[in-house]
Amino acid sequence: MAQQSIITKDRNVPLDKIRNVGIIAHIDSGKTTTTERILFYTGRSYKIGDIDDGNTQMDWMPQERERGITIVSAATTTFWKGIRFNIIDTPGHVDFTAEVERSLRVLDGGVVVFDAEEGVQSQSETVWRQADKYRVPRVCFINKMDKLGADFDATVEEIRERLGANPAVMVFPLGKEQEFKGIIDLLT
Repeated sequence: MAQQSIITKDRNVPLDKIRNVGIIAHIDSGKTTTTERILFYTGRSYKIGDIDDGNTQMDWMPQERERGITIVSAATTTFWKGIRFNIIDTPGHVDFTAEVERSLRVLDGGVVVFDAEEGVQSQSETVWRQADKYRVPRVCFINKMDKLGADFDATVEEIRERLGANPAVMVFPLGKEQEFKGIIDLLT
């Protein structure tokens, strides 16, 4: 039997080389900004869009650009090391929880973004429960380590305590707040 594939304008991709990944989290954790960077660093876009400038690829509705928040889930595609990643950037505001749940049904995995200063928020707990419901595997991404009040260890502990997860740290921040310099990869 021939292997099924999806034919796109520029690539013929076997189904076993396609992953649907959602970016899920509380409002203002940096989901859209994270997605913009993924698109840039994988070569899918030539510049990083900025929410404050209203020029992100993912927030395309005028209301999203005006308010600086994601209202509807938006999908895009990028490629990395022979894998096609369909990325779904989801809303973080509690009013759009149903939109997140609708997206979770098609995901192979999720990236749960946490603000290093805010930690686990109420909507973080909601999307975590929703992901549990649909058995979506997750990785946690602790964002905004350069923000005043950022606390990596406290955020990891909140993930453990409030979400009942057992996170395995794969990268560790080098500094925090104004002293943040980058990350240390603990795997390689």
